Amino acid sequence: MDLLRFATAGSVDDGKSTLIGRLLLDAKAIFEDQLEAVESTSQSKGYDYTDLALLTDGLRSEREQGITIDVAYRYFATPERKFIIADTPGHVQYTRNMVTGASTADLGLVLVDARQGLTEQSRRHAVILSLLRVPHLVLAVNKMDLVDYDQKVYDEIHREFTSFATKLNIPDLEIIPISALKGDNVVTRSEHMPWYDGPSLMHHLEHVHVASDRDLVDTRFPVQYVVRPKSDEYHDYRGYAGRVAGGVLKPGDEVVVLPSGLTSKIAGIDLFDKEIDEAFPPMSVTVRLEDDVDVSRGDMIARPANAPKPSQDIDAMICWMTNEPLKPRQKLAIKHTTRNGRAMVKDIQYRLDVNSLHRDQETKELGLNEIGRVQLRTTVPLLCDPYSKNRTTGSFILIDEATGVTVGAGMINSGS
Repeated sequence: MDLLRFATAGSVDDGKSTLIGRLLLDAKAIFEDQLEAVESTSQSKGYDYTDLALLTDGLRSEREQGITIDVAYRYFATPERKFIIADTPGHVQYTRNMVTGASTADLGLVLVDARQGLTEQSRRHAVILSLLRVPHLVLAVNKMDLVDYDQKVYDEIHREFTSFATKLNIPDLEIIPISALKGDNVVTRSEHMPWYDGPSLMHHLEHVHVASDRDLVDTRFPVQYVVRPKSDEYHDYRGYAGRVAGGVLKPGDEVVVLPSGLTSKIAGIDLFDKEIDEAFPPMSVTVRLEDDVDVSRGDMIARPANAPKPSQDIDAMICWMTNEPLKPRQKLAIKHTTRNGRAMVKDIQYRLDVNSLHRDQETKELGLNEIGRVQLRTTVPLLCDPYSKNRTTGSFILIDEATGVTVGAGMINSGS
């Protein structure tokens, strides 16, 4: 059964937590005692309905303020597929949390309140999902029950968002009118909106095609760990463990180990305790080579014909995640796939206004939650691809060496 990772986004009070609660409830992914606890809390607050948002707002401060602060991950499954939801905050001050939650998502789910229409936050979230190259986007027009299920309201939001989306890189867009509170068009089609002939939200999530989004052409296998059991049973065993980041690996394939450039062939691929015929993203496997070449953590196994070019000059879009601004000449630790090094900021080319898409080229620094284009020089060559080609080998994080805190997330435009 395949897996869909999706990230939710929306302004405060657009109903994200209620929608996720509704999906979990209608997908029968909630235990009776959880539901009873939510029902009693709703009654104690004087509500005349069950507040499904209480199922997901896990932090006490979230429940008290009625907003989502942290990225909350929820897991559930239907007979069609498994799901991981990253419930990301809507507040502008938590943009960095949204970037974290959406960076690995196959689909982005942006909620808008039918009464408010498109807000600055809705546009901001769509821009960030587009920058992060999330391949599928759903705009859920929520609270349709509060506008009497009026088709004109939906049509106006549909027109406005479709027009805005043409400026962004969104390969697949679906716009669905829903009521998370009442359940309209969430799991089952709504009788209140006969004018809408598209799928329900759950039907779309179950059937959206994500397998072809992964790069199955360019073989990329960052080595995470060298496996040497040193037991009598596996006396001469030597394998290289990691997660396939691109392409398909098969026994007999010719490969090159980077950055050394040594070549060999794949002798076998192991998954847990059995040998398999092929490995593809995002499988975690152990690869054995025919020759005893020197391979260590941070190296990458690729195909000789289309290997990534090692580069120390990196041009990237960066989301800055800390109060202390990012400035030229600053030195930071960098982690790219399984490789660690240090990086210096050579230049900040521009800051991107994620509401208007304006490029501010006068800027000399990036502040908290700001996104901009930056040139870096690294101490070790990175084996990278453009982010548009491969979201794993095209991304990295920046770390403050003094504190060990992640302060930036980067998406590589190109190496040079």
